[in-house]
Amino acid sequence: MSAANTNVVDLRADNRSIRCFDPATREPLGTVAVDGPEQVRAAIDRARAAQIGWAETDFARRRAVLGRMVDHLLANAEELVDVVVRDSGKTRENVLMGELWTVLEKLRWTIANGERHLRPEPVSSGIFVHKRARLEFHPLGVVGAILPWNYPLQNIMNPLIPALMAGNAIVIKPSEWVAWSSHRIVEIAREALVAEGQSPDLVQVVNGYAETGKALIDGGIAQLVFIGSVANGRAILASAAQQLIPVVLELGGKDPFIVCNDAHLEQAAHAAMSGCFISAGQNCVASERVLVEDGIYDRFAELVGDLTRRLRQGDPKRGTVDVGAMVTPMQLEIVERLVDDAVAKGARVLAGGARVHAELGDYFAPTVLADVTPDMDIMTQETFGPVMLLCRVRDEHEAIAIANGTDFGLGSSVFSKDHARARRIADRLNSGMTAINDFGGMTYMAQDLTFGGVKHSGFGRMNGRDGLRSFCNVKAVLDDRMPLHFANKLYPVKDGDFDRILGVLRTVYGRGAKTRLGAIVDLVRGKKDPK
Repeated sequence: MSAANTNVVDLRADNRSIRCFDPATREPLGTVAVDGPEQVRAAIDRARAAQIGWAETDFARRRAVLGRMVDHLLANAEELVDVVVRDSGKTRENVLMGELWTVLEKLRWTIANGERHLRPEPVSSGIFVHKRARLEFHPLGVVGAILPWNYPLQNIMNPLIPALMAGNAIVIKPSEWVAWSSHRIVEIAREALVAEGQSPDLVQVVNGYAETGKALIDGGIAQLVFIGSVANGRAILASAAQQLIPVVLELGGKDPFIVCNDAHLEQAAHAAMSGCFISAGQNCVASERVLVEDGIYDRFAELVGDLTRRLRQGDPKRGTVDVGAMVTPMQLEIVERLVDDAVAKGARVLAGGARVHAELGDYFAPTVLADVTPDMDIMTQETFGPVMLLCRVRDEHEAIAIANGTDFGLGSSVFSKDHARARRIADRLNSGMTAINDFGGMTYMAQDLTFGGVKHSGFGRMNGRDGLRSFCNVKAVLDDRMPLHFANKLYPVKDGDFDRILGVLRTVYGRGAKTRLGAIVDLVRGKKDPK
């Protein structure tokens, strides 16, 4: 461990409280009480009692609650930005664009589209022409969410908004690293509920460590949303399996960012800057691997290296900066280890490459590493820090092979002026999301799209119609189209039933007119199936 890390923050002073700090300055923010199993069960009970009435509300009332949340966010934008900045160390602009904007867009989309996707949906009744079939979307009850530290505001609102729209209550367990801001953030929803005559108990927050998360899983919730690392996701899934709780897992990423020879140089370079340095790279859909074709590689490397060396870094509260602090000292250790290992194996440092501002807090300089190769640890392990990896590729085939050569499959990006070529590459990427000629994380802002990954990046989906419906019991209903009341008599079985049923199946499902005609003739004649 380097000497610069002697001031690592210890959150767990005891098992009853969390010591909260500003990662940009290590300034104490205060303490937050730890919720033990009894407090977690009480929170779930309060939510369950409140949900009974909420499940009966109409969509107009639910939209009204979400609308009041929009009003609160806009009216208190600067104060909320300051709260998140102090708890996360990220810049004010990153909070405004990466958290406030994303939440407002999710609210706008849900208000405009939620009812349409949650109303009963007629579907075909198939061969039952005298029946009607539909899908109904009923609330699950009390859902839970265990969330990470990288987006304090957005992470809480991401499951909260669809949970409420679908008629559920929710109990949220944020990361202990951003516990300080959690109560302020959930108050946005609780105040909106009260203003619409609903119980604030529909939204609960419980704080603590792994024990608190385990109590939430064991407490009788109907579903869990987990956002976090692969290792923690495995542990969460194992615990949830014991309770038979369905889980939506959004885990890590190692997103590829493919730059073809015919890409627009500045467009691709600035998108890569966004993909690597937003929130100091602490982003599940960060563009962690920039795969650049040989013909444009040197010019691209020169441009992003020059742009990165100009970035300002420091405490966002002291003035305008481009990149803020790392949220946790442990993540700072991971970034440093992976960068040092890559440099030792031949990667060239074009910008950054080390810790900075150790006297202030936990910072890693915006970094560009050139000549990174697929065999380096940093190309397969999630970095989750402000590091751009440049890997030279011969052609699109090598780019695709490297892009798909990890255990992750969350987001991806492809840059080419040839749209057909970009589509061809995108179609071959094993990921849950792809953006063409844009940073892959922007798919989140098109709320009709789903958000989620494949392989070790998790399963289940957030956002869009499918994400909203994931907070529902999707119930299949078959009822009468016409008031025909007759008994379908199966019992007692009569002689000849088998042959008649088989004849009907051959008539309905036989391939070709000759086969079906023969089956009809056999039925009329009462021909038996040869034994």
